[in-house]
Order: sequence, then structure tokens, then C-alpha cells
Amino acid sequence: MASLKDLRNRIKSVKSTQKITRAMQMVAASKLRRAQEAVEAGRPYAQRMEKVLASLAGSLLGQPGAPGLLVGNGKDDVHLLVVATAERGLCGAFNSSIVRAAIQKIERLKREGKTVKILAVGRKGAIQLRRNYGNLIVDVIEYPGLRQIGFAQAQPVAERIIAMFEAGEFDVCSLFYNRFQSVISQIVTEIQLIPAQIPEIPAGSINEGLGLAVYEFEPDEETILRELLPRNLAVQVLRALQENAASEQGARMSAMDNATRNAGELINGLTLTYNRTRQAVITTELIEIIAGAEAL
Repeated sequence: MASLKDLRNRIKSVKSTQKITRAMQMVAASKLRRAQEAVEAGRPYAQRMEKVLASLAGSLLGQPGAPGLLVGNGKDDVHLLVVATAERGLCGAFNSSIVRAAIQKIERLKREGKTVKILAVGRKGAIQLRRNYGNLIVDVIEYPGLRQIGFAQAQPVAERIIAMFEAGEFDVCSLFYNRFQSVISQIVTEIQLIPAQIPEIPAGSINEGLGLAVYEFEPDEETILRELLPRNLAVQVLRALQENAASEQGARMSAMDNATRNAGELINGLTLTYNRTRQAVITTELIEIIAGAEAL
């Protein structure tokens, strides 16, 4: 049985941990608000970009001379997986869920005889993937100490992907991240960056709310696409990083709330054990005193 001193030290230690987890929960709640606002502000831009690309690409799909970022290089042998995770832990299953989805895709591609390469964005994902797939990682991009994700962070990732594609280092590129839904719900998402996934837009919806019948492009669609596709790739990476940032803070807030409540339950249990042990010690001392007095 633990001594009263050991129990007091344990209760003190758990209380100190509880203060830390409560403080981390409050910090995560503060950061979550800013990250969520950034996500909500960026989603309409990315959605409108998809509609414009759908309108432009409709006449070029299947045509010779279409941009490579739009139609790929015609092969499906080498896959680049961009795995975006967080720089820090203590956020529940946020990082492991993304890595688990990437590992499932890696194993499936390997069974099909494909070659897999990994571009890790975020330290935690790189650490987990290095255990079994270190030989597949071509590069790791980290953002230590970064307070807020912006286009300046997404642009280098997009440029690295485009440079690798133009050098013929891969045929298909997919991006893994967590899409923010709520504080307690983040959805692991996979999107294909190259060849670009062009959504099917119903006729007429492209200009919905704009009061326009059709778009008139100057110069031609192919020229605009060659400029717009790299920017769209950067926008998709930015959207993923922003979604990740909000999801990370939501997962950390939830994890620290659970840790704080668990610490409280542990403190209550230890306090009850301490009181029972203390009462037993007092009772034993009284019995010894009474027995000694009767012996005299």
C-alpha cells in the first residue's frame, strides 16, 4: 500500500498536469477560432476556382496539347503521396488518422505493382512514416514555430510538386489531410492534384449569382489554363493546410478536455484513497495507544 506521502505527491503531480492540460485546452480554443475563420474565408475562393477551371477545361479534356497538370502524362506507374500533418502532437488521433489513410493507399498501390514516393508536410507525419517507409520519403517540409498558415507556406509545396512532375519523377499526385467539420469531427480527405480533378458542374451553375450568361476569355482557354492550373494547385495545398490547422486545434482542444476531465477523476480517486489510508493509520494508532494503556 502506498504511504500517505506518496499519495500526497501523486495528487500534487496530477493537479499540476491538470493545470497544464486546462491551459492547453484554452490556448487551442483561442487558436481554433482564428483557424476556423481562415478556413471559412478560403473555402469560397477554392470552390469558385474549381468552377472556373471546370468551365475552362471542358473544351480541352481529351484534346492533344492539353496542359499536363490537367490531363497528366498518360501514365499511372509512379505515385507521389503528399501527406500533410501537424508539427506537434497532443492532439488525439489527428496525425495518426492521416498517416493511417496514407499507409492504406501505399499498401494498395504496392500490391498493384506501382512505385510510391512520399512528400511529407509536417514533422509528425514524417516521424511516423519513417518507421516503415523511410526509403519512400523524398523530402520533408516543416513549419516549426509558425503561428498562422498562409499562401507563403503553400506556394513552395506546390512549386516542389510541379517541379517533380515536370522532371518526370511521378505520374499521379495525391494529397492527404484532415478536413475540418467540427471540434469533435475531422474527416480524413484524399484529393488528386495531378492530373487535376475537375468537378462536373451542372450547366448554368458556373455563373450562378453573377448575373452573366457566359464567360468570355482573353486570351484563349489553353493559355489561361497554363497560368491558372499551377495557381489552383497552390490554392488546393493552401486549403488543405488551413483545414489541417483548424482540425489540429479542434482535435487538441477535445483531447485536452478529455485529459483534464480524466485528471479530475483520478484526483478524486486518489483523494478518496488518501482519506481512507489516513483514517486507517489514525485508527491503528488509537488502537495501539489503547492497547498500551490497558497493558499498564
